[in-house]
Amino acid sequence: MSSKYKELFVFGEDYGTSDYKFGPASLGNVPDMFENRGYLPDMGSVIARMQGFGEGTPIVVGPEVSTYLEARGDLAERLIYPMRESTIEEGDERAWSVVKEVTRFGLSRYAPLNNEAFKGFYGVASIVAGAPKYMYERLFKIHEEINTESQKGPLVKAVTIIPQPLAVAIAQKAVTCTVIESGHGNTQVTPISRQVIQHALIPLNRGGNDANMITQQILRDAGFGEFAKERRLVRMFKEAVGLIPGDLNSAIDEAKRDPDRFRAAFRVPGTRITIDLKENSWQRFLIGEYLFNPSHEVFQSYYKRGFLKPSDTHVGREVILGTTDLADAIATSIERCSIEVQPYLFKNILLSGGNFAWKVPSGLEGVAVDAATKLTRLLQARGISDATVRLVKNPQYSVWQGCIVYGMYVPEAFKWDWARLEGWHALDGQ
Repeated sequence: MSSKYKELFVFGEDYGTSDYKFGPASLGNVPDMFENRGYLPDMGSVIARMQGFGEGTPIVVGPEVSTYLEARGDLAERLIYPMRESTIEEGDERAWSVVKEVTRFGLSRYAPLNNEAFKGFYGVASIVAGAPKYMYERLFKIHEEINTESQKGPLVKAVTIIPQPLAVAIAQKAVTCTVIESGHGNTQVTPISRQVIQHALIPLNRGGNDANMITQQILRDAGFGEFAKERRLVRMFKEAVGLIPGDLNSAIDEAKRDPDRFRAAFRVPGTRITIDLKENSWQRFLIGEYLFNPSHEVFQSYYKRGFLKPSDTHVGREVILGTTDLADAIATSIERCSIEVQPYLFKNILLSGGNFAWKVPSGLEGVAVDAATKLTRLLQARGISDATVRLVKNPQYSVWQGCIVYGMYVPEAFKWDWARLEGWHALDGQ
């Protein structure tokens, strides 16, 4: 295949815990995307039969999932987020079935029709760093099955898989750096020196979902318990009102002194519903703080009431507490690396993922801060004064962008190597 073919048909697939970002290189810098989820309709209903579902258990994926949702009580059973915990259990067939349909949807959307030159995409799939081997095996199998079942001919020529933090580093052209990739299910603290330094990787078990959970609790406490049951609404509220405090104690004091200035009121698009925290609007700072430091004393009252702490991470024989301060986790991770490389890792800390894409509203500067400023201050408080922290451009899309770059530069003759977890897994017998 010519390099021109690759420019057209390298296809990035970022399997995020919340969103699936996908599409060919021809899209430029912004991928297509929808929520990484699937819905199992009630097959006993007359409407389901009228919609033409065949036998078996259909799975609805893509933007139209919203049009199938039924009563709130059915969502937990029928709405499946396969990578909510970042990885999928080997035997969780419902979750794997959703991943297959999500992948099929993405590939089919961009497979050109009546193009004799198209021999299949070069698919570059990205998953969490440290994912078990069976996830690689299953993703290869899913692409093979999609090819076999396709009525358009093969959709994929070859597939490779890359850890999400490494994809970020590639997109940023960073050879030596520390990538903090924070998605829905976890936050990956990943030192990189030409490749992931595996023994230093710390996957913290907290991410956007944990911020959603603290948001749910805030909504319940404010009397909006019914709305707290709907995941998408909780996420919208979180993204609309959540703030990162420069210093949580000072931010809370300031917000209580001037509640109108910090008022958190959210009108749900397309409805008459407004969620207003009123005098409790200071709690919007808890949403942003939780990712960085869930061990802060203000959260202790939540834990005493039964609110679940982020679960601990087992890294080898060491246990990393789920409430570990993010700055402490970064320092611990980097200090596992060679002393010689540590200064370079501290001087190039890259923040990626939607959890870091927080804005500072006009008029709240100084009290609210962006993610890079917050983390820089936390590191300085721990005696790390030379750290350089920056948010990558387009943090939501940086993994997908890295997939595209990686796919362009991996030689077509480089076959998949299970020892190195690199190369192309061919699907066309070549």
